Amino acid sequence: MSFDRAFLVFAAGVTAAIHVGKLPPALPVLQAELGMTLVQGGFLLSMVQLAAVGLGLAVGLAADGLGLRRVMAGGLALLAVASALGGFVRDPAALLVLRATEGVGFLLAATAGPSLIRRLVPPARLASRLGLWGAYMPLGTSLALLAGPLWMAAYGWPAWWWLTGALSLVLALALVLWVPADPARGDAVGPGAATAAPTPTATPSIPAAPSWRARLRETLRAPGPWLVALAFAVYSSQWLSVIGFLPTVYAQAGLAPSAAGFASAIVAAMNMVGNIASGRLLQRGVAPQRLLRVGFGAMALGAVGLYSPLWPVGTPALVGPFVSVLLFSALGGLVPGTLFSQAVRLAPSPGTVSTTVGWMQQWSSFGQFAGPPLVAWVASQVGGWQWSWSVTGLCAVIGLWLAGRIGRARGVGP
Repeated sequence: MSFDRAFLVFAAGVTAAIHVGKLPPALPVLQAELGMTLVQGGFLLSMVQLAAVGLGLAVGLAADGLGLRRVMAGGLALLAVASALGGFVRDPAALLVLRATEGVGFLLAATAGPSLIRRLVPPARLASRLGLWGAYMPLGTSLALLAGPLWMAAYGWPAWWWLTGALSLVLALALVLWVPADPARGDAVGPGAATAAPTPTATPSIPAAPSWRARLRETLRAPGPWLVALAFAVYSSQWLSVIGFLPTVYAQAGLAPSAAGFASAIVAAMNMVGNIASGRLLQRGVAPQRLLRVGFGAMALGAVGLYSPLWPVGTPALVGPFVSVLLFSALGGLVPGTLFSQAVRLAPSPGTVSTTVGWMQQWSSFGQFAGPPLVAWVASQVGGWQWSWSVTGLCAVIGLWLAGRIGRARGVGP
């Protein structure tokens, strides 16, 4: 059977992202059953990123040295175990610990994905496949937002944790069975390397990986990894702060959990439009800094429209706020797809691609870890969500500045 194994890697990433998205629809339930406050919920929402805040770069170094398939499958297995155990606990502190453990598994899976796709596809399809990879988070999040309320209504939130763990285990096994084994150091790592006769489109062989210290120095001394990492941090902080609390915002407005989950899932799924479009637009020669500027600009305007007190008082599902958050998600999706492509291109050498992605993942996780509690704190202080746009808007302004720096780093002007 012949099929594009990059899609299997993408499916594995989606399964890992489901663990990030499984919590937002469960927050109202956990607050009711465990007595959690809004700020505690914000920390629980971001706790999955705690591991990556300190370990993203280390995991990237490990993925370059230990093998991409091994690291990704191991991350999914860890997600499966932590999620299965989470369904048995009722103490918020224990749930926080297991959520942090899930964060380690998510980091392993997410960091290895782009480099594994790079190994499996020819250069002509790399930009489109990396653009697709950028959609793994919104697709996983939207699936969780859509299925979570229905599943929890029927079986309870512990069964939701067990289901997501089982999905991770299935995809871990699929990677082991159908993705070619990690090549030994010094072997070809381009598409076709695992077959007996390499194809003409195979990328050149990469020599044995240098030591982790050499890869670390090479990555951190180059400007490119820093630029894409910081840009992803300000993107991800906005994304999780808005999408993560959207079901709670809807629930506070009086929407039923299933309706809130459905509306939130639509918003999250729209992010895939920008992700997939970014790969196609990059292939057609659109400058990456232009895509980044459109994405960050739309996120700034969309967040203002969602939270603005100028709209009529009432449900946030009114046309104005809903269209605003759709704009935030759809055009904001141009950012991650573009950044994953630029991380591969701006890595200082082929042997530091996973290290660069790990550094980007570390800063992305910092944004996701810091953003939701900060937005929750602002909402608690002012007694509503009307000033939440000030936090996300500042991140968008920083992103616009970084877009120009990324363009100059590629030598294509401002």
